[in-house]
Amino acid sequence: MTKKIISLLMIFIAVIIITLMSYFHYNQLPIYDINLAVKFILNEKKNNDFNAVSKSLGYKPTDKLLIIHADDLGLCESVNSATFESFQNESISSASVMMTTKEINEVVSFLDNNINYDMGIHLTVTSEWKYHKWGGVLNKNDIPSILNSKDHLYWNKRKFTKNGKLDEIRKELQAQIDLGISMGINPSHIDSHEGALFFDPDIFKLYLRIAEENDLLAFVPSQASVHFDQNFKKPKHAIIIDQFHMLPEGTEINQIKDYYFNVIENLSPGLSQIIVHLGKDEKELREITIDHPNFDYRWRQLDYDIFNSDEFKNHLKKHDIKIINWKDLKKLI
Repeated sequence: MTKKIISLLMIFIAVIIITLMSYFHYNQLPIYDINLAVKFILNEKKNNDFNAVSKSLGYKPTDKLLIIHADDLGLCESVNSATFESFQNESISSASVMMTTKEINEVVSFLDNNINYDMGIHLTVTSEWKYHKWGGVLNKNDIPSILNSKDHLYWNKRKFTKNGKLDEIRKELQAQIDLGISMGINPSHIDSHEGALFFDPDIFKLYLRIAEENDLLAFVPSQASVHFDQNFKKPKHAIIIDQFHMLPEGTEINQIKDYYFNVIENLSPGLSQIIVHLGKDEKELREITIDHPNFDYRWRQLDYDIFNSDEFKNHLKKHDIKIINWKDLKKLI
């Protein structure tokens, strides 16, 4: 009888493990550590001491602080122009630039004449588009473990996580920061394209170490804060965003506006960030986003339209949202 119970228990545990791994595989979440997988499932998030954060920035603990952040700057001219205009319209408060793309010179030229805008480095280790590809900023011989057979970065996070060697990842991340600074960008923070650096514990620690070594803040969505425990304390350069919002994959076009307005209506006191993906419905962006309905040209045009609208800006005022950026948060370190 005891042997039968043990056998059933082992089968049950095996089923749980297989289910967990299947869930993360299906959702392209490269988590291969069982303990970490359980933490993600149970949502064991850590938070900043928001009372200390708000006081340091001159706000009250009851205030709702929000960063409106544009990802993927540098992807193409359409994304660049939409982001530049949104900065000038005060529709976004921050952005981050991909150093692996061809259109970064436009970004540098814009920042030369607009030095006060808040800019981060969007550390990029994946190349997800079907026909629009890039490699790293380093020579292919320096980073072979993070490149595919065509010398492009891997198209998904799983392949990057499984194949990437830490020393090569470190060199590429540092090279992207160095390139940005050498071109005249004065970054306030780093974040991660497609969140690829947030899942593997060793890669995540490397990401945070790179931030500290360069005296930059590191964006940490609350979901990734499950890494922190008694053996791995949150470093001061890591800023946990209590409420992190980005359009969920699979969102229908006619639901996008309601999604953003509901986020604002339900925002709680604390430190929040909305990540938007701006762009214009133009030939270039249509060609880049072929066969990629999530974050495609329609999503990006709508993000641009919604966040630049008077209706949305009035909605922010109605709910007494305090707009801040990553430069403000640098006062915390």
